[in-house]
Amino acid sequence: MGIAALAVAALALTACSSTASTTGGSASAVDAKTATSASAFGDLDGLAAAAKAEGSLNVIALPDDWANYGKIIEAFKAKYGITVNSASPDASSAEEITAITSLAGQDTAPDVVDVGPAVALANTDKFAPYKVSAWGDIPDENKESTGLWVNDYTGLMSIGYNSNVIKTAPAKLDDLLGADYKGKVAINGDPTQAGAAFAAVGLAAVQSGGTLDDFQPGIDFFQKLNKAGNFLTVDPTPATIASGETAVVFDWSYNNLAAAAATPGWKTTILPGTAYGSYYNQAISKDAPHPAAARLWQEFLYSPDAQNLYLAAGAFPVLLSSMTTAGTVDAAAEAAVGKMPDTFVSPTSDQSTAAAALLSTNWAAAIQ
Repeated sequence: MGIAALAVAALALTACSSTASTTGGSASAVDAKTATSASAFGDLDGLAAAAKAEGSLNVIALPDDWANYGKIIEAFKAKYGITVNSASPDASSAEEITAITSLAGQDTAPDVVDVGPAVALANTDKFAPYKVSAWGDIPDENKESTGLWVNDYTGLMSIGYNSNVIKTAPAKLDDLLGADYKGKVAINGDPTQAGAAFAAVGLAAVQSGGTLDDFQPGIDFFQKLNKAGNFLTVDPTPATIASGETAVVFDWSYNNLAAAAATPGWKTTILPGTAYGSYYNQAISKDAPHPAAARLWQEFLYSPDAQNLYLAAGAFPVLLSSMTTAGTVDAAAEAAVGKMPDTFVSPTSDQSTAAAALLSTNWAAAIQ
């Protein structure tokens, strides 16, 4: 889940049962590709009927253990009886966009994407505007005004570590520069391409004198980490974590928590001081081969059912505040995950765009 090299391998998606962009509504044909809300289908039931007629949904870059997507997909399938074709679960955000472009016109193209902010902002021309039924409960700062992209969940940038190798949790960022971390510290992808890796640099920036307006101290930290021989240029996966190849990983809290469930001795720490978070973004491809199913998927993701599944994995959903008011939050999940920290920062659209430009210019030279 990130933004890395722009070469996408062939996506192994099952052929879909229908690719028509016009589906039958309850009373008349509806052009699902131009629908901007469920009301175009009469109501949510009409949208569900149109999606069921299409029969399939194509998703991409959604690992089962990322923010509970395995359970979210199963819940969607159980509720609507729609086949979900999940391609390239470890692809990056940039690769999601490449797939939209390279597979355009094919029934295997992604219907929807879940991408980091820099990628979302740079590719709005690929997306279709859509406002889910819960639109009014989503804060203005968490959505594009026409629905081209909408924040869905955030985690906290954390450090996961193998406690069988690293006996003491890092208490501050500079601890990672020590000899105990030689060849052991990885980030989840390339920060010029991957949302999680981008956030790792953001955390390093705000923890070492920078700000959301100035990521350079974060780049400088990773340059020092690399010169110390501690930076490991391996993209961490559940397999590399389980094997011990990546003994220390900067990643979202929900990913490190998932790793802990699968790898004995894996622990997660949030550095004291300023915490860093960044929402991922849902978007519908304007060329979605299953446009009604794509819109129904969005409706499901912004329902309490899916939002609570995000929360249960340690991903704070965008509707958490409104669900708290409405009394629809899973209290047990919230108690297990804990509250958002008081000192929490998340970049704005403009800050994300500026940081992405800086990384594009300076990152490669810093870690060569």
